[in-house]
Amino acid sequence: MSAQIAWGSILLGMCSFLHLILIVGWVGALKRQFIERIGFSAFMKTGILIGGTLLLLVVSHTLQIWLWAAVLIWLGALENLPTAIYFSLVTYTTLGYGDVILSDAFKLFGAMASVTGLLNFGISTAFLVAFIGKVLPNNLGD
Repeated sequence: MSAQIAWGSILLGMCSFLHLILIVGWVGALKRQFIERIGFSAFMKTGILIGGTLLLLVVSHTLQIWLWAAVLIWLGALENLPTAIYFSLVTYTTLGYGDVILSDAFKLFGAMASVTGLLNFGISTAFLVAFIGKVLPNNLGD
């Protein structure tokens, strides 16, 4: 039981680190490259900034779901990629249909995927609120 929690926590940490690195990298790239160099109108800049940010967050969450799926297959908890991706997606989003379940040897480990999703969706929400709150007033006033 403690091994499942420990390994699940390690994977949770890896996913959260990946998520934060992508967000920090995106913000840095926006500051260095995009905002200062693109000659679009304020409306277009705002749309591209917010749309690009949403796309980045979707990519980040998708990568995390694939990582959980790959580890579940590697550990032998699930047999094939489609089932592992489905299970990871349903668990990560905390939807939890229950039609695919893990054996007792992996149940706590699998539940850590939902903790990962809760944490990283929370980070995404906080980031979007702050980001949009900063981008909209700065770009729509032009």
